[in-house]
Amino acid sequence: MKSLKIGDMIAKFPIIQGGMGVGISRSNLAGAVAKEGGVGIISTAQIGYDEENFEKNQAEANLAAIDKHIKKAKEIAGGNGLVGVNVMVALKHFKDHVVQSVKSGADVVICGAGLPMDLPEIVKSVKGATTKIAPIVSSERAAKLILKMWDHKYKSTADFIVIEGPRAGGHLGFRPEDLEHIEEIDMDSEISKIIECKHAYEEKYGHNIPVIVGGGVFDSEDIKHVIELGADGVQIGSRFVATYECDANQCYKDAYINAKKSDITIVKSPVGMPGRAINNEFIKKVAEGKQPITKCYQCLDKCNPAAVPYCITKALTEAVKGHLSDGLIFCGDNTDRIDKMMSVHDLMQELVVE
Repeated sequence: MKSLKIGDMIAKFPIIQGGMGVGISRSNLAGAVAKEGGVGIISTAQIGYDEENFEKNQAEANLAAIDKHIKKAKEIAGGNGLVGVNVMVALKHFKDHVVQSVKSGADVVICGAGLPMDLPEIVKSVKGATTKIAPIVSSERAAKLILKMWDHKYKSTADFIVIEGPRAGGHLGFRPEDLEHIEEIDMDSEISKIIECKHAYEEKYGHNIPVIVGGGVFDSEDIKHVIELGADGVQIGSRFVATYECDANQCYKDAYINAKKSDITIVKSPVGMPGRAINNEFIKKVAEGKQPITKCYQCLDKCNPAAVPYCITKALTEAVKGHLSDGLIFCGDNTDRIDKMMSVHDLMQELVVE
């Protein structure tokens, strides 16, 4: 299997571990993936949920945790692979998270849950920044919009592009009505169109823009398929949850291992996007009515606690701690195929051996 080259940075294998919050992918998981030659990604979404001062000052706790976990992941990696972050555009402190990640030495910053229109400017504001940047897109339209904006406004382009299809976990860049007929979405065609639209920018800026495909990538056959479409690598999230190194509580991992296809559902997220999750007691309570919100954790840029069905920080934090009856368990469409715990080493070997 070929390596993944992003600018002057190289990962031995073209596998990016998807960023999963709150707290699912932090330094332990990201560091282990990088150690095996992949790209380990830390989610910055409420990353400091277990910091001592989180309840009093979430913003400060999160910035401190970003710095701590990037540095710890790099220690674990031991100079192998790449370590980066996933920063949600929808976050209230989106810019601060990007700046802190760059200052702390993140190799890459990947941004989704919205279009990161000002990402180049934010990264360049940090003196001596070498961090590579990528938007997450789900359509040719979104890719064209971002590439055109970055070219026109900042005279720069993406270092790589991440495509998330409709079978991804967590927040999805598709309309709920489209997700009801997922088999009708021709993602292969969309991937080919996105690959085609980036060529003009590669020529203009004189460097390759790798395309990474995620959403439903489960095994080596899936990797082979997207590479044959012209992609340069894959992003895989759900499979890394059921690893010993994943930062989540074991109860969370067991929920993945025990999930059946009928347990996987689409939910409405306070972020304003649909999301894929495991149907559990919490989701059933949300379906019955709005869940009480006693505290605002200042996580989303556009969130009205009086209007949203539940607090997403509270729901995701309860889940990562293992309190599943009060927690939201995001997952990918193929989660039901996960049936055992593995080490990151064994999983990476399984993915790349063929």
